[in-house]
Amino acid sequence: MCEGEPVNQDWEDRVTAAWATFDDYTEDEAGQFRAVIDKLVAELPEGSPLGPFEQACAWDSTGHSDKAAPLYREALARGLSGYKGRRARIQLSSSLRNIGRAEEGVKLLTPELDAPSDELDDAVRACLALCLSSLGRDREGLSLVLGALAPHLPRYQRSMANYARALVEPQE
Repeated sequence: MCEGEPVNQDWEDRVTAAWATFDDYTEDEAGQFRAVIDKLVAELPEGSPLGPFEQACAWDSTGHSDKAAPLYREALARGLSGYKGRRARIQLSSSLRNIGRAEEGVKLLTPELDAPSDELDDAVRACLALCLSSLGRDREGLSLVLGALAPHLPRYQRSMANYARALVEPQE
């Protein structure tokens, strides 16, 4: 099961294979890549949240955040949840930032800081930091990035985590 509906592993494998070829397309061939994704999406049952999600990813990856954002919203409205739902929220917030709506990105991602932890935690923080920076809230963004980086350092984890907190705690 994936996001509440049966997964067709063959379809998922073909989508993964399509994405593995993404870098083979030139900028001028972006439409061809999106057509490959559209063809795969056409195989899905009507109303599947996976369709608009994959199409949003394709538009986003080919430089069209403006076309991606409504598709991410549609996927989420159709019930995309779990891991792909979290990916959609991260990617939607990035798209919103790219089209000048960073405040919406902050509102979308802030609850993800309290979501169950997974491998996307650092991506949440990185994208949220970019949205905050776009709003002139660089100290908050830097705090998030340092906090995300600290556990990955071979040394100085405690110091970096403390510095991250100090950036946003009120000064005495």
